[in-house]
Amino acid sequence: MLVLANGAPVLAARLCGSRWNRPIDGGRLFTDGQPVLGPNKTWRGLVSGALASGAFSLVIGMDALFGCLFGLLALVGDASSSFIKRRLRLEGSARAPGLDQLPEALLPMLLAGVWLSLSWLTIVLVVIGFAASNMLLSPLLFRLGIREHPH
Repeated sequence: MLVLANGAPVLAARLCGSRWNRPIDGGRLFTDGQPVLGPNKTWRGLVSGALASGAFSLVIGMDALFGCLFGLLALVGDASSSFIKRRLRLEGSARAPGLDQLPEALLPMLLAGVWLSLSWLTIVLVVIGFAASNMLLSPLLFRLGIREHPH
């Protein structure tokens, strides 16, 4: 579901073009003069990731609310890494291993841990597995034209 929550916004962008791509931060700048999140963190992405996760949860027999919250937290984690990257004056497309993957995996997995009574070991293994697979597969997805950046 982590892959779905993070992949749905990419698919939604391809399907919708520029429709509904309003930035979450409204194009505002933070006190450091940098964008709060940047133009790639959109309401369309947030909604599509949450709804895709919610729909998937229903399909596999789980609570849709769990899925929507899971997807929402994955994208809040992704937005938080964008916020930190902007404070570090890194471009949105700049590579930041760990920072690019861990928040978007950890936040929803903490919810899953509580909701599904998962062990800490399971949470840690899923987060590490997601981060590792993301770092390994992103260059391939870039070469296939699915991702805009190789990381």
